[in-house]
Parts: sequence; C-alpha cells; structure tokens
Amino acid sequence: MTAELTAFRPLVVLCPHFAPDTAPTGVVMTRIVEELVSLGHTVHVVTSLPWYRSHQIEPEWTGSFVRSEITPWGSITRVHPFPGRDKSNLARRALGFAAYSLLAGLQCLRVGGWFRRSGAVIAMSPPLTLGLTGWVASRLRRCPMVFNIQDVFPDAAVETGAISNRTIIAAASWLERVSYRAADAVTVLSDDLRDNVVAKLTPARGDRAADTVHVIPNFVDTDAIVPGDRDTPYRAELGLGDGPVVLYAGNVGFSQSLDLVLAAARALPEVTFLINGNGAARPSLEADAAGIPNVRFADYIEPSRLSELLATGDVHVVPLRRGLGRVSVPSKTYSIMAAGRPVVAAIDPNTAVPRILADSGGGVAVAPDDAPAFTDAIRSMVGDPARCARLGALARAWVEQEASPAAVGAAYDDLLRSLA
Repeated sequence: MTAELTAFRPLVVLCPHFAPDTAPTGVVMTRIVEELVSLGHTVHVVTSLPWYRSHQIEPEWTGSFVRSEITPWGSITRVHPFPGRDKSNLARRALGFAAYSLLAGLQCLRVGGWFRRSGAVIAMSPPLTLGLTGWVASRLRRCPMVFNIQDVFPDAAVETGAISNRTIIAAASWLERVSYRAADAVTVLSDDLRDNVVAKLTPARGDRAADTVHVIPNFVDTDAIVPGDRDTPYRAELGLGDGPVVLYAGNVGFSQSLDLVLAAARALPEVTFLINGNGAARPSLEADAAGIPNVRFADYIEPSRLSELLATGDVHVVPLRRGLGRVSVPSKTYSIMAAGRPVVAAIDPNTAVPRILADSGGGVAVAPDDAPAFTDAIRSMVGDPARCARLGALARAWVEQEASPAAVGAAYDDLLRSLA
C-alpha cells in the first residue's frame, strides 16, 4: 500500500441496502466497497437492516433500531428502514424514507468518531432523501459528497403513473434539484442519465454542470455468475421440464412491462415463462395470468443460487415501460450476460441497454410496449438454440471486458482522489 493510499481519510458510504440484503443496489454497493477497500480505503458503511426480500425486516435482524459491527476495513452500521408493505401509500412511504434518512444521518456523523473529518461521503439514491442526508453529513465532516444515482427520481415514478399528485411531484422535483446542486460530484449509470442530470444542474451551475456529472456504469461479478448447464436443480425443483424456458428475474414492479410476458406466453404455449421475484405488481400480474398454464411464478431465490437461477433460463427478458430507458438502467442485464444467456429487451431505442446489446451482440432490443415485436423476438430465439448459445457467448465475453468490478472500483477511486 502506498503512502498516498494510507493517507486518504476514511470514507462514509450511505446506502439503502448492503449485504446480506438481496436488493440489486445492495449487491452493487457491496462490491464497490470491496473494490475501494482493495485499493486501500477505510470505509464506514451506514445502511438499513436487511428488509428487501419481503419488505419487512428479516427475523434474525429484529430487536434493535441500530446495529453496528467493526470490520477489518472499517465498520457497518445498520438502522431501521421503517418499511411499509403497501407501496401505493405514498404518504406512509415518504414518512418512512424521512425517518430512515434522519436516523441514518445521525449514524453518518458518529461512525469513525463523531464529526471526524472524512475523505468523502458517498450517498446512493433512491431514496432521494439520502442526497440531503449525505450533504449535511459531508459538510459536518468537512469533506466532499458524491451522489450515486441508480434511477432518476421522480421521473421514473411519473412516467409509470406511480406518482400523479402535482404537489408531490413538485416537492420531489425540488428535492431532486437541491440534492444534485448540493453534491460535489454526481455519478450516473449511462450517458442518457448524464444528459438528464446535466440539464437539471445547468440553470444553477451553467457550463460547470457537465463537469459535475460522471458516468460510472454498474458491473457484474463474473467470478460469482458463470455460464452453467440449463438442466439446473432449480429447474427440477419447479418441475419446468426440459423444454425452453423464458425467464424474467427481478423486481415485479410497475416500471416493468410484464404484461408483454403474458402476451408472449399466450402466443407461445409450447414455451414456459418463469417470473422469478416479488414486488408491488405481482398480485395483479398473477391475477392477469390466471388461465395461462405456461406462466409460472416463483419467489426470490437465495443469493448464493443466483448463477443457478440465471442458467435455468434459455432466454432472458428485460422489459421496461416507454420513457423509462433514459432514467433507468436495469442492472439485471449485466448479470444475464455474465451467465452467458441471450437477452430480449423491450426498452426505448438509443438508450443504454439497446446500445449494450448492439455493441456486445448479446441479444436484441425491440420498442417498448410492443407485444407483437417482443413475442416475435422471443419466438426467433427459442426456435434457434445454436443462435442462443452464440449470443450468450458474445454477452459473456463483453461483460468480462467492459463491466468488471475492478474497472468500476478504479473509476470511483479516481473520482474520489480528484475531489480530494
């Protein structure tokens, strides 16, 4: 370890999920922290008690509002996330986010020594409230703040109709602008998200807005997720048989056009469609799928079996509603490609995922919400196993070269040092 690395002050990372929580953003931030530690950083993580799987705190983590542990590289402090099972109750969710942000903010000031100067505070959104929490913590700890944006909010919620109240939209938009302007640097996952954030920063920062926003894509652990045989134990557990399986794995929410999956299943009765995951839209989706015998639902699988789950699908789908391709980059795309499986995406053209698939050759993208085109793309894939294998190999080769954890960790390290 060089003297420069040793001298860098400890980092504070504020994020909504962290291992062993199973949320995709938790997987991302856990690995970013691991990479920063490997580069010599001391890191104090402030996050929530694990709750993502069932939207309530896991039984083994109940009994305390705050839990802290010392690690060889710093510490992890977990606080109560005040979760609500009803995602449609926006007032309840807002209160939960506010309470969590306040409690987490207090811990951000405590970890590593009360108000002790830090190298930087890295805050992750969503929830958007962590932007102001991170900014306050960074100022009191006399260090820069990096705001990591996974989804642009409230744009995505407005596009899906999850938020329609004008007052709530105005308040969320105000909080978004204030959070961006408070940050010393904003990181986003794609050029589309960068353009979105720069446009919102320009009125306040002018020509300097573009220098504030940095594109650092998510990554995939190509050591943990590897191509596997399609005849997995999980396929046998679910009784899927040896026929073709089209798989959607991830959050079953209102941002995903999973009605396209049902339309494809009706048109392709010889193909099994597996929807693996949970979320607010699952009950209504299951009701809509009643009477379609080749649609199956399954709950989240253990994280240690992710590679096995991904191998179970012969073709994977990534559907996203119209207008969301420019404000969200589904991280599941990288995992699918690491598993050596082809992708059929239904996402806005000329956005991140279609560009990735075109550059890698690892799949095809069709227009969002276009059921006939989506169905035809799936039909073409499952009817040509040799093509699936070829596209899957191209996908795997691309992520090995372009989306490694080491490259992403180095990009964050470079950014932090430039701010220091």
